[in-house]
Amino acid sequence: MKPIQVGLLGIGTVGGGTFTVLSRNEAEITRRAGRPIRIVQVADKNLELARRVTGGTVALTDDAFAVVNDPEIDIVVELIGGYGIARELVLKAIENGKHVVTANKALLAVHGNEIFAAAQKKGVMIGFEAAVAGGIPIIKALREGLTANRIEWIAGIINGTTNFILSEMRDKGLPFDTVLKEAQRLGYAEADPTFDIEGIDAAHKLTIMAAIAFGIPMQFDKAYIEGISKLQAEDIKYAEQLGYRIKLLGITKRRQLDGKTAIELRVHPTLIPARRLLANVEGAMNAVLVQGDAVGATLYYGKGAGAEPTASAVIADLVDVTRMATADPENRVPHLAFQPDAVADLPILPMAEVESGYYLRMRVDDKPGVLADITRILADQGISIDALVQREPAEGEQQTDIILLTHVVREKQIDAAIAQIEALPVVSGKIVRLRLEALS
Repeated sequence: MKPIQVGLLGIGTVGGGTFTVLSRNEAEITRRAGRPIRIVQVADKNLELARRVTGGTVALTDDAFAVVNDPEIDIVVELIGGYGIARELVLKAIENGKHVVTANKALLAVHGNEIFAAAQKKGVMIGFEAAVAGGIPIIKALREGLTANRIEWIAGIINGTTNFILSEMRDKGLPFDTVLKEAQRLGYAEADPTFDIEGIDAAHKLTIMAAIAFGIPMQFDKAYIEGISKLQAEDIKYAEQLGYRIKLLGITKRRQLDGKTAIELRVHPTLIPARRLLANVEGAMNAVLVQGDAVGATLYYGKGAGAEPTASAVIADLVDVTRMATADPENRVPHLAFQPDAVADLPILPMAEVESGYYLRMRVDDKPGVLADITRILADQGISIDALVQREPAEGEQQTDIILLTHVVREKQIDAAIAQIEALPVVSGKIVRLRLEALS
């Protein structure tokens, strides 16, 4: 059977890994797909790099549009990244009747609705397993393996850079800035780490998972996003003493509010009980915990980035597209798991209505009555305390830390309480507030 002809856009880390793995495992992949899959064209601005990676065995060009316009290309693999030219190339490939495989989570989170609609109209497939959690097959699990389930919630460590930083801060007691520099030196963090450390990358991935889990459109602009750049080493230490670990989680949940269904979509540092499996995911690894009504909790763990782990997901999509295009193109798996005319118009829950437990740390004067004032304010807002620690002041110090954990309460109640507590003359500076999830 004639090989599937693939055009590869971008031969950087993931593109190079894709070319290498596809070449190395060609026989095995052909057996799985039912026909050979061959990269026949590569587009990259750095032609010397492309020549070095491919060994000059395929056609090379610095014009990506030449690849998407080539009538001989069956599948376009987009590994350029970003929102701009990548969007133009993907839409042009779809217009030309080509299937597309991409690892570009930012593109799909922001422009996915437009891209999937265009693909549906043209009758082509979009594969994007590599866009979320690198080599972990979480998209396939949500879209196919758990298709019998009503998904209740997803909580994931879906950014390896931030997980490495938090692991190092906890293990070594180092401040954020010091660990970030080490992460950059080791190659875990980019020179500009903003997308990672401020939670944007995780929010892109969470947006995609939420759309698949709940059958809603991509709504990245409605996600609540809070990164780890302001997290302090002492809060990691205090959380540990209370039996918790802090992770940057992407969380999406189905919630009932005033008799109506809404979806939580949020990324932020979160306290997790130290005994939970998710709390023990260390270093640059990723893990996603999914709660389904039939299967219960399932955990997906592995490398969230890297050349060959991500290439594994790219090639899995190539195999899926090849199987579908070869065998039965009329019965494809819907891009977002639900049939396009059945996508639900469920609202994203405002952050003020989200319910969570909370970790609060405040600097207070060491004098009688302070704790009574704080607990009174919490009680007035309907907030009950689960655990409380008051540190002994250091010798010669007139202030100390109070750390407390609350039971589950709405965000707007904790916001109101924090504002009142910060206004007390015995409280110095801003209160540190972190959310807490039991994940059970």
